[in-house]
Amino acid sequence: MTDNRCLSLAIAPDLELYHSGPNLDSGEMPALFYFALSGPDSLCTDPYNQPVQFLRGRQVRVFSLTLPAHENKLPPEDAIRVWAEEMARGQDPLARFLDSAQMAVEYAIRQKLADSKRLAVAGLSRGGLLGALLAARMPEIQTVLGFAPLVKLTIAKEFHSMAHHPTVLSYDISREAFRLGPKRLRFYIGNCDTRVSTRACFECVEELVAAANEQQIRSPQIELILTPSIGRMGHGTPPEVFKRGVQWIAETLKLV
Repeated sequence: MTDNRCLSLAIAPDLELYHSGPNLDSGEMPALFYFALSGPDSLCTDPYNQPVQFLRGRQVRVFSLTLPAHENKLPPEDAIRVWAEEMARGQDPLARFLDSAQMAVEYAIRQKLADSKRLAVAGLSRGGLLGALLAARMPEIQTVLGFAPLVKLTIAKEFHSMAHHPTVLSYDISREAFRLGPKRLRFYIGNCDTRVSTRACFECVEELVAAANEQQIRSPQIELILTPSIGRMGHGTPPEVFKRGVQWIAETLKLV
């Protein structure tokens, strides 16, 4: 039986794991961890939840967590500014999130809610950054999908004044090239995205491929797909791109 509502599971104090798809009592199955905004919005609010919509009817669970500065109905457009302000004060909200996300994935595997051999992560914009960094931490996550991903914090205008801050510099997907190079990775981005930079995304993918080649991987499964930009600053993702990404996930995880 499939439940298309957005449900939550308390797995630790102050840590809610949101989920959609087949009921949790129906056994271990493939899983996608998807990050966009808050956990509920990522799974239940259109258009951000389109990956969830396109997976309905498949034997896969979709999990999500609330991204930093998306709690308590905070305006999502202010989130990256809040990250910058916290980092300027010596805090690191992204490290806290990644620790929680790793705990959530490990919990899902341990409780037989997710099949560790068929596990993927996907993210939209800032969620793409966090999803890729989570995959770099965890060998269990072998498939990474990003829609208009922010590939490093210094690209975001909110961080331009902190371009040399060591914590900010650490949040760069290319710094994890040797861990990500052997994985299956696909990024979609508009051909003129000035919010997260099409050029930066290309250069990041180029570095991941170079790292894979250095590891003697002859045909790295790393892809960058450009599509016509839409929306403000060319940063939108149309339904057909979400659908293509989800189809790739379905093929990679061998979903039925």
